Amino acid sequence: GTVDVKTTTEADMAKMMVGRQVSFKVNKKPSTPGEEVLKIENLSVKNNKKVLGLKDFSLEVRKGEIVGIAGVEGNGQTEIVEAITGMREIESGAIFFNGRDITKTSIRDRIDDGIAHIPEDRHKRGLILDYTMEDNMVLKVYKNEPFSKNGLINRSKITEYANNIIETFDVRSGEGGKSMARSLSGGNQQKGIIGREVQSNPDLLIAVQPTRGLDVGSIEYIHKRLVEQRDSGKAVLLVSLELDEVLNVSDRIAIVNNGELIGVVNASETDENEVGLMMAGIKRGES
Repeated sequence: GTVDVKTTTEADMAKMMVGRQVSFKVNKKPSTPGEEVLKIENLSVKNNKKVLGLKDFSLEVRKGEIVGIAGVEGNGQTEIVEAITGMREIESGAIFFNGRDITKTSIRDRIDDGIAHIPEDRHKRGLILDYTMEDNMVLKVYKNEPFSKNGLINRSKITEYANNIIETFDVRSGEGGKSMARSLSGGNQQKGIIGREVQSNPDLLIAVQPTRGLDVGSIEYIHKRLVEQRDSGKAVLLVSLELDEVLNVSDRIAIVNNGELIGVVNASETDENEVGLMMAGIKRGES
């Protein structure tokens, strides 16, 4: 339909777009953090230009909380994520996961230990677009039983596992798990990735730009899923360039500028203005 901009609210437009009422506010109860899951100590990492993109960075994430990282793009976020997941070498510092030093362990070991990663670019690192959704759902586990044994793939078990994710996470596609990944909408591709990562039952879920380019209905759905992970006792690290998203979804927010940690604030005790100033490099209390 057509509406008058002056008399139409965001909520009205969202309802017209997705066919139902959409909540712009993330409904979540206060967090009850438990034991430390991720601990980063004095981490320094070079960027693609071979200069330090992350400098002496320290942070911890505990069970049952969402820690958001806020900053202007290119201020160390990529280096943080790739260091934690094992995709980038570190210059100095250490990373501990469930009390164990994983600084030098492989990507595969980190996945097997319980680190899940929703990557920033769902096409380059989240999915193989010319594979079916069924095969994409088992990319990290197809070598394990019951999906394969003695080098033989058990296709029926893969189909069963993938269809469970597709149904549970409301991934809509013409042919279900047999649909090619590239045929799905961006929102359904992203729901598939999130389903795959959550289904692995991780202790730490790293979500990078999880709602970039998605419609309001998909954004609402993904935010709910992140909060569900928190409420089930998982540690969640959210990296987003959307300040509203970081403020609404996170329990604590770590602000970075020029590869350095400017400060950590409780989301319930701050606002866009304060976080914006910190993103510009102004530490709390200096303004």
